[in-house]
Amino acid sequence: MTAVAFTINGKAVSVEAEPTTPLLWVVREHLKMTGTKFGCGSGLCGACTVHVDGKAVRSCQIAFSKVQGRKVTTIEGLSPNSDHALQKAWVAEQVPQCGYCQSGMLMAAYGLLNFHPEPTDEDIALLMTNLCRCGTYPRVRAAIQRAARALQGDRA
Repeated sequence: MTAVAFTINGKAVSVEAEPTTPLLWVVREHLKMTGTKFGCGSGLCGACTVHVDGKAVRSCQIAFSKVQGRKVTTIEGLSPNSDHALQKAWVAEQVPQCGYCQSGMLMAAYGLLNFHPEPTDEDIALLMTNLCRCGTYPRVRAAIQRAARALQGDRA
């Protein structure tokens, strides 16, 4: 067992677990933040997407020992009131169906907008690699575009 200290959603924590434990399980089981979902366990589907130091990562693929001293953001940390422009756009565009992939999708979209604040449809198609079994990709694209416009208005 190894103790690892890091910041999650702005709060300093220290967790003791096996060093190779995927960050996903530390978030869900040790810290009881269940918004981050287990999907495939292979880093392919993106249901487990979180941010580490501002970069979207698949939490099932990063050992929690690798987050020592780093900043982790989960869906719970995106907005305390669920009023982030992406969350509002997700509702306005009626993106969720079953909802299982949504937290990972939102975190991936958040990462996309951090690095591409005015994404084209091609940027979104290329950079949004999360899977949605319900096939809401056109609505995801529309929501990301809507959020990008809202965020641009906030910056102006």
